[in-house]
Amino acid sequence: MPLHAPRSQRGKPAHETVLASPGRSASRLRNALSLAYESAGPKLIIYAVLDLVSGVVPVAVGWLTKMALDRLSGQAPAHTLMAVAVGLAAIGVVQGVVPHVITYLQGEVDRATGTLAQGRLFSAVTRFVGLGPFEDPTLLDKLRMAKQSGRTAPGMVVKGSLGVVRAGITISGFLASLIALAPLMAAFVLVFALPVLAAEIVLSRGRAHMLWRISPRERREMFFDHLLSDVDAAKEVRLFGTGSFLLGRMQDERRAADAERRRVDRHELAAQSLLALLAALVSGAGLVWAIHAARFGTLTLGDIAIFIVAVAGVQMSVAQLATNLAQAHQALVLFGHYQEVSTAGPDLERPERPPTLPALREGIELRGVWFRYSEDQPWILKGVDLMIPQGQSLALVGLNGAGKSTLVKLLCRFYDPTRGAILWDGVDIRDVDPDELRLRTSAVYQDFMHYDLTARENVALGDLTALDDQPRVTAAARRAGVHEKIADLPQGYDTLITRTFFGGTEEDTAETGVLFSGGQAQRLALARALVRERRDLLILDEPSSGLDAEAEYEIHTRIREFQRGRTSLLISHRLGSLRDADRIVVLSEGRIVEEGDHGALMAQGGAYARLFALQASGYTGELVPPSVEGAAL
Repeated sequence: MPLHAPRSQRGKPAHETVLASPGRSASRLRNALSLAYESAGPKLIIYAVLDLVSGVVPVAVGWLTKMALDRLSGQAPAHTLMAVAVGLAAIGVVQGVVPHVITYLQGEVDRATGTLAQGRLFSAVTRFVGLGPFEDPTLLDKLRMAKQSGRTAPGMVVKGSLGVVRAGITISGFLASLIALAPLMAAFVLVFALPVLAAEIVLSRGRAHMLWRISPRERREMFFDHLLSDVDAAKEVRLFGTGSFLLGRMQDERRAADAERRRVDRHELAAQSLLALLAALVSGAGLVWAIHAARFGTLTLGDIAIFIVAVAGVQMSVAQLATNLAQAHQALVLFGHYQEVSTAGPDLERPERPPTLPALREGIELRGVWFRYSEDQPWILKGVDLMIPQGQSLALVGLNGAGKSTLVKLLCRFYDPTRGAILWDGVDIRDVDPDELRLRTSAVYQDFMHYDLTARENVALGDLTALDDQPRVTAAARRAGVHEKIADLPQGYDTLITRTFFGGTEEDTAETGVLFSGGQAQRLALARALVRERRDLLILDEPSSGLDAEAEYEIHTRIREFQRGRTSLLISHRLGSLRDADRIVVLSEGRIVEEGDHGALMAQGGAYARLFALQASGYTGELVPPSVEGAAL
């Protein structure tokens, strides 16, 4: 299934999503190991060598123990016993030191791999051209699991793969020992290993299924968690007394997810208990046989020791092999989400050889534009034909849901029209590089962002070339009417506009961060748009919605000055701020129903005149004329 699949393809069974063919698993294994080697090659090699060498140690300990017992029972010379003792002591040192070195190297590989994986994952996310993937629940689940598995899955794959090989080495050594002593017992122990491996693989697949099934519940749990701990939601939660309700919803999701986990845990408990019982029966049968053979002189005291160690070692190593194989398999399944997101192409097509986007000379045209967000959703725009002439200001008016913000998204190419085209001086914007298109555009959105950064960074994020250009940052802040506020802050433009971080210090004082009001934060967002000088298109979507009347007047005066001679699109529900636009377009239910300047539209007495009169009556107290009152959007 493609990463950003149509809704008709979503909601498929979990096993279709998480299971992988052997070929795909092999590909994931190669990619995971390649990622680990690329991030920490030398350390990975040393880690692998030490880990594999540790697989030989238990076999060596068993044989040295056998040699010591045989020599003791046979009264061998002291120097031979000393050699065996030195060998056991040396191996003891290896057993004591090497695991700590392996743990350190494993941590180093995990950290390096996690950093590289994180960078690649979010580099892939930034390659998404539009907003569609971020509104796709399937993608959001995959992205959340990709973030988790990207940090841990490569390390788990390395650890599991090395564990499988290490256990294989140990099993081979002990089986060789058993074959030398009792071939039939060796075959019996080997056959027993097969159901252990099969059971562990089945259990790992079941756990991977479970993790995918509960992913939507975990996402909803995170949503309620955010509501209960976020400062923006805190006001309503406390005022309306919804905390207990939201907590209940969050815990319902947690309990449902825990029930899924519990069911899988119970299956694992039953299966692993049965396997442990079988292992105990095999060990007991082997021990009875060995003692019986020793009574008749078939086995020496050393043979019995190596036999017991070998049977226990094979069983333990088989269990470790099965566990490591299961962990590696589960990590590969989860790594599939990371691989799918990190290797995904753009959600909207990028032209292979895009033409250079010319400076805007004529204007931007919407030609027969229809749009809906998916096939099962209603049409938002219905055959819109619109021209935004170069150097002119166009105002867009309409009730909520008329399609104004959607039109803005199309102009920025966050989505492509379902039908029709948007032309930049006659060039379809789908044929140009979206990055270049956006480089020519500046915007303030209705749902503007506030960044927990310094005032300077909050402004300069509009154009990072201004980050070290204080005059440009200051000029943009002045245009947005926020310079004086910033200048009065404890550290001026270097003051953090947040109380979330303390700028590298744990001291919580006014010097470390301040909070802006909603209107002040909106001015910062406006400054961020205005710092993008010499752009061909300026989009202002409700740029003064959070301001008082005096501040709104001031801002629109500054914007008019800034707009003069620029191509701009202005959206606002406060029609008084739009009356100076060169042209006003009225949008209703996805269609343009009126068009003209303020005077012409008022003379028509249509929808615009009705809305303007209604707003004006709120200030003047005058009644709306019947002819105007009857006009509707």
